[in-house]
Amino acid sequence: MVSVPGFLLRRLYVKGSLCNTDHGFQFQLRNQLGSGYARRLLPITVDGQPAPLEQAFFTSGAVTTPFPSVSPESPFTLVMNRTVTVAVAGVTLSPGPHKIGMGFEVQGLGTLSFDFIDTVPDG
Repeated sequence: MVSVPGFLLRRLYVKGSLCNTDHGFQFQLRNQLGSGYARRLLPITVDGQPAPLEQAFFTSGAVTTPFPSVSPESPFTLVMNRTVTVAVAGVTLSPGPHKIGMGFEVQGLGTLSFDFIDTVPDG
C-alpha cells in the first residue's frame, strides 16, 4: 500500500488560518497536491487530545458537512486549488501555539494523518 508522508500532507494547511470563532475554532486547508477523496474523517486533535467527532464540520463552497456524515457514499473531497474550512464547535483555544492533528481514511491508501503547529492570535 502506498503511503503519503505527513510532511507532504501538512502542506494542505493554510498557515495562519487557525483562529477562534464565536462557536469554537477553525482553520483552512487548501489542496495543492492533487484531488483526493476521504471515505472517513477521524477526530481532530488539539494538543494531543481528540475533539468530539460530532462537533467537527467542514465547509466547501456554501455547503457545511459534519465529520460523521462522511462515508464511502458521501466522501470528503479536496478539490485542487480550492479552500476548505474545518471547524470544531464548542472548543475554544487559548492564545498562543497549538498542535492540531487531522486524519482520514482514503481508499487504496488507508489511514493518512498530519499535524501542524500554529498560533492563535490574542483577542
